[in-house]
Amino acid sequence: MNLYRESLKIKSITIKNRLGMSPMCMYSATDGMANDWHFVHYATRAIGGAGLIIQEATAVSPEGRISPYDLGLWKDEQIEPLKKITAFLRSQGCVPAIQLAHAGRKASHDKPSNGEKQLLPSEGGWQTVAPSPIPYYDNELPPEELTEDGISRIINDFREAALRASKSGFQAVEIHAAHGYLISEFLSPLTNKRTDRFGGSFENRVRLLLMIVDAVKTVWDNDLPIIVRLSATEWAEGGWDIRDTVKLAEILKERGVDIIDCSSGGNIPTQQIQIKPLYQVPFAEAVRKTGIGVAAVGLITQPEEIERILQNKQADMVLLGRELLRNPYFPLNTAGMPFPEQYKRGKR
Repeated sequence: MNLYRESLKIKSITIKNRLGMSPMCMYSATDGMANDWHFVHYATRAIGGAGLIIQEATAVSPEGRISPYDLGLWKDEQIEPLKKITAFLRSQGCVPAIQLAHAGRKASHDKPSNGEKQLLPSEGGWQTVAPSPIPYYDNELPPEELTEDGISRIINDFREAALRASKSGFQAVEIHAAHGYLISEFLSPLTNKRTDRFGGSFENRVRLLLMIVDAVKTVWDNDLPIIVRLSATEWAEGGWDIRDTVKLAEILKERGVDIIDCSSGGNIPTQQIQIKPLYQVPFAEAVRKTGIGVAAVGLITQPEEIERILQNKQADMVLLGRELLRNPYFPLNTAGMPFPEQYKRGKR
C-alpha cells in the first residue's frame, strides 16, 4: 500500500510522506556555526525524498553543547548559515525541523572519533550543570547543581533559541528531553535528587520541561508544530519508564505539543537495554494511544517494517537514523517518491 508515501498534515504544515530523518550529531561545527558539511549532509537527504528532516542537537548555550563541535543557536550570527540549509530543504518539498538541546551533565565531552572522554577546562572543556551533582561516570568531574536562577536562564535560552530557529526558516521545533541530557536528567528519579519544586514528585520533575514548552510557545508560530523527544524508558529499575512517559504525553498534548519522538535510554551507564530491530516501536504505540502524534524510531531499516508500523497504527510517521546515513536516497528507492527532475534519468 505504501502508506509511508501518504502525506501527514500537522497544523499548517503538510509533510509529503511519513518518512523523516532523526537528529544525529555530526560533530563538525566551529563555535556552533553550520558549514558546508551540514549543508551537503541535509540537502542530500532532502533530495533523497525525506519528508521531514530534524537537524541534529543544536545547543541553546555554549555550555549546553555535548562537545565543542556541536551546532548552536545561542547567538544571532548562527542564523544566516542555517537559513541557507532550510531554504534548500523547503525548495525540495522537505519540512526542516530543528532539535534544540542542552546536554546537562553529558556536556563538555570530546567527539566520538576522539574517544568521547570528558574534557577538562584545560583541554577546552567547561563546567557542566545538572539537576543534582551526580556525574555520568564515577571517574568524571561532577556537574554543578543548578540554582533556580540557573534554571530560569536555561528556560530563557530555549526561548531565545526557538526565536532564532524561527528566523532561520525552520518549520518545526523539537525539544530534546531524551537520552540523559539536561531535561531527561530532571525527569528521572535516578538523576534528580532535588528537594525543591523541580525535584521529588513526578509533577515536580516534569516542571522544567513544561516550563520550556511554555517558553518556546511564546515565540513559536502557533501554526507550526512542536515536537518533544522523550526516552520512553531508562531501562533501569526504579527509573523513568513507559508509564511515566504515557502520563507525561497526556500532559504535553494538553500543553499544545503535536508529536512525541519516542526513543529510549541514555540517562545512566548501567542501563539494561534490549536492542533489536523495532525494539522501541511498542513504546510509540503506547504513547499514541493518548491521542498525541507519534514518531517511531530505532533500528528500523526495511520498507516492510515501516509499512507494518503504519498499517498497525503504531505511529504516525517513522524517523530513520543510521539507515539514512548509509542510504540517503532510501525514500526515493523504496516508496516510489517522485525523483527530482535532475535525477530522472537514473530512475529504475
